[in-house]
Amino acid sequence: MSINKEVKRVTTHVLQAMKAQQEKITMLTGYDYSMARILDAAGVDVILVGDSASNVMAGHETTLPITLDQMIYHASSVVRAVKRALVVVDLPFGSYQGNSKAALDSTIRIMKESGAHAVKLEGGAEIQESIKRILTAGVPVMGHLGLTPQSIYKFGTYTVRAREEAEAQKLLDDAQLLEELGCFAIVLEKIPADLAREVTSRLHVPTIGIGAGANTDGQVLVTHDLLGITKDFKPRFLRRYLELFDLIQAAVEQYIQDVRSRDFPNEQEQY
Repeated sequence: MSINKEVKRVTTHVLQAMKAQQEKITMLTGYDYSMARILDAAGVDVILVGDSASNVMAGHETTLPITLDQMIYHASSVVRAVKRALVVVDLPFGSYQGNSKAALDSTIRIMKESGAHAVKLEGGAEIQESIKRILTAGVPVMGHLGLTPQSIYKFGTYTVRAREEAEAQKLLDDAQLLEELGCFAIVLEKIPADLAREVTSRLHVPTIGIGAGANTDGQVLVTHDLLGITKDFKPRFLRRYLELFDLIQAAVEQYIQDVRSRDFPNEQEQY
């Protein structure tokens, strides 16, 4: 008689313990059931249902157009696939900025309708009221500092943030504030590696970097970038582990050729 070993779920407390034990945290984006099953089976710790779905799934130039309903759809698809990973969902642009009640309402919809485990918000002191209100409702919050793509039109560029002393100091202050408010982890995006190291050393909660060097507590990438599905996006921080765009295109071209040449289906592939 075989006994199925119960899968141990990753929680916010597990991530805290990983930082304490200096064990690196892995996070990747997921937007659909099939991909999320693969990521979870591979053992990734956190799956981020990112508003980057606006870019890689819907073809928009920025993350701004994606709606709360669309984020809930993607999150629901991911949650149904996951047995181990912590599922974190981005609150989309317009669902929390400047209105803490809207932030709570948006969060409650995500948690109730998708079954996700936590939400992520971009920004520091300017969104602290929203963070407080969400945490008061018992929902874990992941912070996000540095390059915040929802503010792209404010910045005007996707270049590295916090190179100047004043912006670096604000980032340090914001990171400390997010920890004090109760965020369980903070994403640091496209900031100098030395600054990311300093933030990580000051905080008790884990930092997860993207384009922030090797000294954060974990790393995150967009899965479609890692797999080479997005062909033209080539920032310095990205390591491609596959070139799926080319491989999938070649497979489809072969299928087209096989159908047109009457090679597919053959006798073994019919009833």
